[in-house]
Amino acid sequence: MKYGMKHLLALVAAITCAGAAIAADAPAKAAKPDAGKGQTIATQVCAACHAADGNSTITINPKLAGQIPDYIYKQLANFKVEAGKKAERDNAVMAGMVANLSKEDMRNLAAYFGSQKAKDGAARNKELITLGQKIWRGGIAEKGVAACASCHGASGAGVPAQYPRLAGQHAEYTESQLKAWRTGQRANDPAKMMRMIAVKLSDREIQAVSDYAAGLR
Repeated sequence: MKYGMKHLLALVAAITCAGAAIAADAPAKAAKPDAGKGQTIATQVCAACHAADGNSTITINPKLAGQIPDYIYKQLANFKVEAGKKAERDNAVMAGMVANLSKEDMRNLAAYFGSQKAKDGAARNKELITLGQKIWRGGIAEKGVAACASCHGASGAGVPAQYPRLAGQHAEYTESQLKAWRTGQRANDPAKMMRMIAVKLSDREIQAVSDYAAGLR
């Protein structure tokens, strides 16, 4: 069958429009995070508390080096107050730090810190090391507490996009967060997962597992 010029032009136009419509419906692909830009922000904004490479020397401030980028991004986003709504993670200091960061800035920061090598930590409480290891590896059956390793891995490396790295983290920081989960002061855990675990733990058990995690590598 032969087409006239008008028919041919109409067919080309129809195909072109259809292609444009499909492209418009497709979700925009997020730009790849730029760790270099993240390093600049880290140096200017984050270094005083977390160190320029994310290996914080202040034990109440978390180490960010080697942390899973998706987890870092989620926490930064949760600290941010949006449109007058209360932040999911209420912290006045961090709210101020992230106030002027865009989503792209936060992704870049997460990529940078995630790419840095985490310095090893160490378990320091010899009296609690056995208890900490028991909870990490096997949980506490009589309390319905699952093993920490079941979510964070035997070595504490975490699971990308799901559970954070805890290996080498400052014991003081991990302990403070578990206690915050326990009281509900921190409540940005999906399905209340951490709150339901922490509320079953005693101070001694929290201290033990926090110290044990600090020595994992």
